[in-house]
Amino acid sequence: MWKVMIHPATYENIRNAVDRAFELFPLELRGKKVLIKPNVLRASEAREAIVTNPALLRAVVQKVEEMAPESLVVGDNPGLFNYGANETCFRETGLMDAAGKYYLNIGNDSVMVDFNAAFTPSMSVSRIVLESDVIISLPKFKTHGLTVMTGAIKNSYGLLPGAQKAKLHRAAGNPERFHEAIVDVFKLRIPDLFIVDAVVGMEGNGPASVELRDIGLVLAGNNAVALDAVIATMMGCDPSRLRFLQKAHEEGLGDYDLSKIEIDGELKQLENFKLPPLGGEAIFNNDAVQQVIHSRTLMRPVVDSDACTGCGTCVEQCPVSALHIEERFPQVNPELCITCFCCQEMCPEKAIALQ
Repeated sequence: MWKVMIHPATYENIRNAVDRAFELFPLELRGKKVLIKPNVLRASEAREAIVTNPALLRAVVQKVEEMAPESLVVGDNPGLFNYGANETCFRETGLMDAAGKYYLNIGNDSVMVDFNAAFTPSMSVSRIVLESDVIISLPKFKTHGLTVMTGAIKNSYGLLPGAQKAKLHRAAGNPERFHEAIVDVFKLRIPDLFIVDAVVGMEGNGPASVELRDIGLVLAGNNAVALDAVIATMMGCDPSRLRFLQKAHEEGLGDYDLSKIEIDGELKQLENFKLPPLGGEAIFNNDAVQQVIHSRTLMRPVVDSDACTGCGTCVEQCPVSALHIEERFPQVNPELCITCFCCQEMCPEKAIALQ
């Protein structure tokens, strides 16, 4: 039987909930390489509740510090509107301060891995994800116009740096297949512990809705399917209707049947919680959103020949070897480029833009 914690919390006393989560779902961290991955959708202020609140990240960092890991990294790859702006997103949300010396721009170093060929034969994943002994995922309790909710499984979408997220949206072609694709991403490296910021949640047309909800809880578990089933139930959504939970269950990743989930705490449905359409129409039938997604898949590095010195830094730093020097200037292989912005960030002459 799976277990899910539901613990009362405020951002002032959130450490109590974190301690309880580690008590219920113990991890051996001494001498281990640990990655903490919050949900950092885009640059915003903490009060907008678009990202994991800095208070939760700070409490988890402090807890992990006390457990003597060999190394600790805090990082994420932001979503559709902030590809490559990892440091900006962390700084503006307050998560940079909460991460302290442990912050790392994990989008700057990635490796290619095999993927589900029905979508694409390979994907690039932040290297630290594969090298970490333990991954602690910190999702946000939110709705999502395409997957209905953002929780434990969907938070792993940030393992992918750059425009691959948009490419996978397009490769999926419809909401049902996208639900299945996020499970495939989740399987690339399943986190070991999930602690959900549900102190202030989001309803309505998430994942960046202005409709916030004071919930006053922290949820936790070591099985994403069970945890997402509890989140869906709290939102008033039957977990069995969500294709990504069906797919995860079919893959043997867990169970969304509440009779097979032990609740540490009290499970209550939130009254009159506003859900987006269950079929994902808010995304796939929205022409403006689709145009933005398409535009992200077309962005490529463009070199200012007057400013470029041909030093090769961009070639050396490209995580997927999509750049090479030709007649003194870098050239891009568009089939390999994942639009991660590393070349732009690393160029000492600021001679590269993405267009």
